[in-house]
Formats: sequence, C-alpha cells, structure tokens
Amino acid sequence: MTNDPDTAETYDTLAARHVSLARVLALFAPYRRRIAGVVALMLLAAAIGLAGPFLLRAVIDVALPGQDLGLLLLLVGGMVTVALAAAAVGAWQVVLTARIGQAILHDLRVRLYAHLQSLSLRFFTGTRTGEVQSRIAGDISGLQAMLTETASELGRALSAVVMTAIAIVILDWRLALFVLVIVPGTVLISHRVARLREALMWQRQARAADLSAAVQETLSVPGIILARTMGRGPHLTRRFARLSDDLARLDARAQTAGEGQWMLIGFALAVLPALTLLAGGLLMRSDDPASIGTLVAMIALQEQLLWPFEQLLEIGRDLRKTRALFARIFEYLDTPVEITERPAPVTLERARMRGAIELDHVSFSYAGAARPAVDDISLNIPAGSHVAIVGPTGSGKTTLGYLLARLYDVDHGAIRFDGIDLRDLSFGTLSQMLGVVSQEPYLLHASVAENLRFARPEASDAELIAAAKVAQIHDHIAALPEGYETRVGEGGFRFSGGEKQRLALARTILRDPPILLLDEATSALDTRTERAMSEALDGLARGRTTITIAHRLSTVRHADRIVVMQAGRVVEEGPHETLRAQGGLYAKLLRGT
Repeated sequence: MTNDPDTAETYDTLAARHVSLARVLALFAPYRRRIAGVVALMLLAAAIGLAGPFLLRAVIDVALPGQDLGLLLLLVGGMVTVALAAAAVGAWQVVLTARIGQAILHDLRVRLYAHLQSLSLRFFTGTRTGEVQSRIAGDISGLQAMLTETASELGRALSAVVMTAIAIVILDWRLALFVLVIVPGTVLISHRVARLREALMWQRQARAADLSAAVQETLSVPGIILARTMGRGPHLTRRFARLSDDLARLDARAQTAGEGQWMLIGFALAVLPALTLLAGGLLMRSDDPASIGTLVAMIALQEQLLWPFEQLLEIGRDLRKTRALFARIFEYLDTPVEITERPAPVTLERARMRGAIELDHVSFSYAGAARPAVDDISLNIPAGSHVAIVGPTGSGKTTLGYLLARLYDVDHGAIRFDGIDLRDLSFGTLSQMLGVVSQEPYLLHASVAENLRFARPEASDAELIAAAKVAQIHDHIAALPEGYETRVGEGGFRFSGGEKQRLALARTILRDPPILLLDEATSALDTRTERAMSEALDGLARGRTTITIAHRLSTVRHADRIVVMQAGRVVEEGPHETLRAQGGLYAKLLRGT
C-alpha cells in the first residue's frame, strides 16, 4: 500500500481498531429524518430526469416522422419543464445536505474537544499541541467536503445511476446487458486505487500535523524569542521547508497514486457509446430490431448514466481517504479518560467546606519511570493551617501538587478533603475547594478583566479590584492606559513574570477557595513585592488552608509546618526553627549546599 511497510501496517491496524461503517453511520443517526427527506428529494430529481430520454424517443419516433408540430411543441415543453423541475429539486437538496453536513461536523468537533478536555495531564505532557490542533481542526475540516458536497453528489449520483439503469433495462434489456457489463471491472479498479490513496492520506495528515506543530512551536512568542536569541531563524526556515516539501510530495501522491489504473476506467467509459452504436446496429439486423428512437434514447440514457457512474466511482475512491481522517479522529476519541467522576459524586456547598487535607500512604509513578515520583506519603493538614513543601529538584513536590489538584490519580493510597476521597468528589466541588497558582501561570489572549473573570464569570468590578489589591497588582493595572480592559497578549507576554503570577493569584483569590495551593507562585517576584504579597496572603489565609510548594525557602519560614521531600518521600517535617536546628536536609538547603 505504501513505500513504508511499517507505516502501512500501523495504519491498517489502527484503522481496523477504531473505524467501522457502523461507527461512521452513527454520526448521521441524529439527523436520520432530515437525511430521509434529502434522499427522497434525490430520488425525485432522478425520477424527473428520467422522463427526458423517453420524451426524446417520442420526438424522434412519433412527432418528427409524423410532422406533428403540436405534439412536438408539447414534447419539447415537457423536456424543458422536466429540466427546470430537476434543477429546482436538486438545488433544494444541496442546501439541505450542506446544513446537515455542517451540523454533523459541529457535533463531532465539540465532542472531540469535550473529550480532550476530560483527559488527564498525562496525555498532554506526551502530545504535541500542534498535533492536537491538527486533529481537531485539520482532520475534521478535511471531512467537510465529504459531509457536504460529496454527500450530496454521492446521493445524486447513486440515485441517478439506479434510476437510469432501471430505465435502460426497460428501454431494451439486450442493450442494457451490454452497457452494464463494464460495471464489475471498473468497480474493482476503483477499489484498488482507493486502498492505495487511503494509506497515503494517513501519511499526508501525519506530516500535516508535523507542520502544524512546527508552526505552533516556532511562531509562538517563546519560539520567536528562542530563535532570535539563538540565531536559528534560517535553520528553522530550512526545517519548515523540508516539512512543507514532504507534505507537498505526499499530497501529490495521495491525489495521483494509481492514476494509470484509473485511466482504464476513463477509456472504458469513453468508448462505450461507440460500442453501443455498434451493438444497436447489429440488433437492427435481428428478427426483433431496435428502433432508431430507441437507439438514440439509449445513447441519451447512457450519457445520463456514465457521468454519474464515473462520479460515483470517484466519490467511492475519495471516500476511502476519509477513513484515514476518521481513524485519526476516533483514535483521540478512544483515548481512555483516566480522571473520571463517580456516577453519583459527592457535592458540597461552599459553606460546608472546611479545608482539612489527609494524605493516606499516597504513591504515584509516571509511566516508564524507574522509581515512584511520590512514595508512600502520609500527611494530615488541619483546616486553616499553612503547610510548606520543600525539597531539591526532582524530589516530587510538584507532582504532589498535581495529585492534590487531581490532575493525576494516585496509584496507591488516598487523598481526602474534609474526609472525602478526591475521587468521590464531583469535579465542580473539587474546583470550588482548591485554588491553584502554578509556577508558570497561563493567561488567555484577552483583557485583564476577562482573565480574572475566567475564575468567576459573574464577579463584579469591585470584586475584581479587591482580588487584584490582595495580589498586589491593582496599582499596576490601574496605571495602564486601558486599565482592566488592557489585553494581556499571547500567553500574557505584555506582562512580566511577576506580574503574570500576581494576575494568576488574583484570579484564584476571586474564587475564594478554602484551600489554596501555591506552586512556586512567588518565584518571579522581587523581594519587596514578595514581602508585600506575603503580608496580603497572611490576611487572606485566615480560615483558609494554604499549601506552599517552594524552592526559595525565604517564602516558607513562617509556615506552621514545613514538609521536606527527597526522592519522592517525606524525610523531615516541622517548623522552620526546629528543622534548621536539626541540621538535616532542610538545614543544608538553607545553606545552599
């Protein structure tokens, strides 16, 4: 099928596992009534169109030989009316088909997006963003022609072929057998070419995803900064040119592979009218000769048959390529959801949330890791307390934060909020209980106000300002020309690292969660701003459980308890002064040794 046997085998296995006719047809099921209406219109248009050749036979065999002008005008008027009616019905059918196709695409696009939203962090850490974009945009867009134009053409061509074939048999069954004998061979050739182009389409879409990933990585703000500061712009351009060239080659092959075999179909259909005339001439010498009108009508019907039949073969060939697109889309849809909500999850009102946390022999390992990232950790964090988690790089403290936020599920043990296992809580309750500010905060390409209201869409302007003041960012925002309506830029690059962290903190404060998880949330702040924000957080932390994951130990000295991690385990815990006096790992971290 392809020049790369491994790729072909991988695609065949993938397509067989994820794609079936029943699954594709299930996409159309919600619209079956409207589709039935479209099919009825297609059959009506085809039936109307069939009247033309019979009217033509009457013109040639009756009206013209009899020089009956009245009958001739009547028959010609009928032919014009038939053509107009068929065109009107066909136009109506095209409009309905386009609407149905776009609705199906919308459903599939939203379904894929919603499924991706439900996947764990593990999926996204192992998948390029450009690859995801390619499948949700490029692959689904590739189906657009099939579900709108091609579906309409398929229906019209199929109904025309069936109705015309019936008319040919009615007109003269002997000539019909001669005409229809070419069908098996052309279908076989079409099938072989379609299989070849299907595998090439898979490779083409994979290379298109590579191109999308290259654009996303290198034309983002961080990518441009990296390329400019490293002087690698020309290298990236050459790499992009190679990817584009590979894509162009695969595109050309996907469109033209098997063209020599396809030429045989075109040749057979092209010579069929001449052979039909020869067969008609031979029949005219038989005991039951065909009339001139019958022969002319047969040629007219044949022309009416061959164009949609050839179109039907082309559509069948092209539809096989869409199987590759469905395989890529369904592969993502079949990616298992690791983080799931119970059938009857526990929900808590905000007033009932206290913020007590318990880690009960918690262990977690990343796929393929030599050792657990978190190994048998047990902690009790009382409601309203401030606990800091510190340790050298790779000690597992950030992973522990991921587990608390349920971005991953624990492998062993349990994490409980207010005595309830995280896995039993509803997603809505968990998001209300825990607010997270990460080391690398993400801001939407929108205004400051829109970024803050992402946490609470109904928040008032006064509440935005109050949260910004707590995060020590209000004065900076107010000084901007457009204030809270200032757009933050792609990834928030109009703001410094410290300003982005304070905006992210204000966004979390706005939700007023009973548990606040700060993962290196003040790492980008200068000493003066960090001190001011720490004072603000002290006020905010009253009655709130705060967990601070920190590398800079100056930010955690006043925590109620400091938990020291190393190699995924808790090796020390206690207040700052006690741990410093013990002379263990924490004391070494303080000394920077």
